[in-house]
Amino acid sequence: MNIKTIGLIIVIIGLIMTLYNGFNFVTQEKVVDIGEIQITRDKEQTASWSPFIGIGIMVVGGGVYLFGKKK
Repeated sequence: MNIKTIGLIIVIIGLIMTLYNGFNFVTQEKVVDIGEIQITRDKEQTASWSPFIGIGIMVVGGGVYLFGKKK
């Protein structure tokens, strides 16, 4: 794979991370466990990050794209 292509992919990942600052997902948590009887509940969790991380990744990808070795 060409180094400029890798730089472009990194820039696109950084752009996506800047536009979408996180995502939600659901996990199951065990509330009661009495022998054969188990009671669980769904717990919504959030994974989020700062948009500055996405901007930083775009800058790194731009540097790889611009200053990457040419064939």
